[in-house]
Amino acid sequence: MFDGLLMLGGGLAHFFTPVSLFNIAWATLLGIVIGALPGLTATMGVALLVTLTYKMAPDQAILCLMCLYCGAIYGGSRTAILLSIPGTPASAATTLDGHPLALQGKAGTAMGLATTSSALGTIVGIIALALIAPLLAEAALKFGTYEFFWLALFGVIISGQLTAIDDPLKGYIAGILGLLVAMVGMETLHAHQRFTFGISALGGGVDLIPAMVGAFGFAEILGVMKRTAQARIISSGDRVIPRFSEVFQYKWTTIRSGLIGTFVGIVPGVGEDVGAWASYAAAKRVSKEKHMFGKGSQEGLIAAETGNSAVIPGAMIPTLTLALPGSAAAAVLIAAMFIHGIRPGPLLMTENPEFLYQIVAILLFSTIAMLIFGLTLTRPLLTVLQVPRERLMAVVYVLCVVGSFAITQRMFDVYVMVGFGIIGFILREMKYPMAPLVLGIILGDLIDLNLRRGLLLTNGDPSPFFTRPISAVICLIIILTILMSIPAVSTRVRSIFTRGRGDASAQG
Repeated sequence: MFDGLLMLGGGLAHFFTPVSLFNIAWATLLGIVIGALPGLTATMGVALLVTLTYKMAPDQAILCLMCLYCGAIYGGSRTAILLSIPGTPASAATTLDGHPLALQGKAGTAMGLATTSSALGTIVGIIALALIAPLLAEAALKFGTYEFFWLALFGVIISGQLTAIDDPLKGYIAGILGLLVAMVGMETLHAHQRFTFGISALGGGVDLIPAMVGAFGFAEILGVMKRTAQARIISSGDRVIPRFSEVFQYKWTTIRSGLIGTFVGIVPGVGEDVGAWASYAAAKRVSKEKHMFGKGSQEGLIAAETGNSAVIPGAMIPTLTLALPGSAAAAVLIAAMFIHGIRPGPLLMTENPEFLYQIVAILLFSTIAMLIFGLTLTRPLLTVLQVPRERLMAVVYVLCVVGSFAITQRMFDVYVMVGFGIIGFILREMKYPMAPLVLGIILGDLIDLNLRRGLLLTNGDPSPFFTRPISAVICLIIILTILMSIPAVSTRVRSIFTRGRGDASAQG
């Protein structure tokens, strides 16, 4: 405990320099602007910025990426409140009560509450990150090839189910497509090329960054070309800084939503939007003012914003300790860490324990910057929303092309970006989620490597995948997850539990 506090103090001192504070300020502000502009997601912003940080020192590069990530998730609340258009998917739940408050002439109050709630949610997640990550990293040292295979597969499955609630099958299909993409290129055990179809450029596989820039950036450009309607902007005429009583009144909602968001972040590949919706639903279920939800409830707004911001530090827990991304943006951060020579995973706390507490320090500094910018620059930032999206997308397109090309200076990566952009656009139009696709690309190599390594260790005997205790438990969870996504099975299970409760109450 004392060593952790010392390393946290060291992390805070490490970034308390003029250069670091400047990077914190511009990266957080850029993140807020990206989040506020409809169509520019946090994942897209982080993916584009990765390509601009190659020449930076590793600690400063990760600092800028994390600050942009935090700022973008928070920034989406601006357009959600003013335009009823979520700037990022994570802010979709914010529109339900944020925009009705704006229509009532309380846009400033709504944005102030969103700002303080985002800061408090991040702090709850930061505390969990500092407490849970060292313990999880220690437990992860007991994981072997068989456990990591099932854990990576669970990440793809649960991401597919939770990001496609209406039709989990679409989430599974998207995840499988990502796994198939990950199989392209030279496999690591025997150096044999697979699925290259004679294209030499595919020998090294499909790079993650061009694929993500295409799926999240170029696909959005195509989407904007299809729909050009622009909503009317509502100004914030009232006060922005909320009263202490307004925040303290919903303290239990804040704590509950922060914990829910942190837990959602720990689940691999789910993301901030699920954290926001889960927190909103929980708040509505226990609220004494259920009738106000959807009509301008401050409690609903606080729950949504606390939940989505708490996911960020929560997502860093599996990202740092297991190298399993807790969100789509965390997947890009893993790629950035490897680019800068940082290896997340179970050995992180042994090889580089101070890095975890540097991430905690970065999140704290970013939260402070977000709070300052959110409360003081609300009105100036509204002018950014007046930039026509059609003009903005031209700039985004240039960044997509330059960012994809800058990685290896190959035109092939630009073609990959365009290809994934077209595929991503088609999948979005068909209501397929993008997170499982990206997570499949990230975890596909881990699944493939551990499956074949495990079979190699046992001369082809697959039984250890099912007989080792931890492997058996994760395998059982995966099976139950898939079964519960089948409507007939889930309906049957619910009816059994409902009948059981009815019998118990009748006997009572």
